[in-house]
Formats: sequence, structure tokens, C-alpha cells
Amino acid sequence: MKDGVIIVNTARGAVIDEDALAEALDSGKVASVGLDVYEHEPQINDRLLKNERALLVPHLGTHTVETLTKMEVCAMENARRAVLGEPLLTPVPEHAGLQPTIS
Repeated sequence: MKDGVIIVNTARGAVIDEDALAEALDSGKVASVGLDVYEHEPQINDRLLKNERALLVPHLGTHTVETLTKMEVCAMENARRAVLGEPLLTPVPEHAGLQPTIS
């Protein structure tokens, strides 16, 4: 990796070793970093929190009008399906085989 790179991670926290990233920021190997996800959520690496060259945001990558609208429509459709006892569009994988019940 070249010196002075800028790293942005909006994918998954586990793809970056935050201790190594903090070391690279301190040494200048990494010029700056932007993170929307974290290796050990909800805990955030203290060295990154204190580094002024680290921009840390709380999962704002999905906060667009279009994405929030789609999420709202999906949630409402899942609620409708749950009330009617129909399969959900986006079940939690561990519960995919369960049928929703409303009591």
C-alpha cells in the first residue's frame, strides 16, 4: 500500500483490523480514514476515536431519501404479511422457517 492513502469502509467492520489501522494512522502510512462500520460494534477503537484524521459516523451510509423510503416500504410490507400470516420478505436468517403469529 502506498504511503498517505485514504481508507473508507462502509461495508463490514470485520474487513479492517482497527488496531493495525490506528497504528497506520499514527505512523502516517494512512493519511485519513472514514468509517461507517466498526470491527467490534458497539465498541469503537479508542485510538480511532481520539485521532483527528478519523471520521467516524454511526451507520449513515444508508441514510438517503431513496434508501429510507425503500426500507419503510419493506417494513410496512413485512408488517402486513405478519398480520396476515404470510411469509415475510426479509426474515432474520435464524428464524426464516418460522411463521409469524400475532396474538
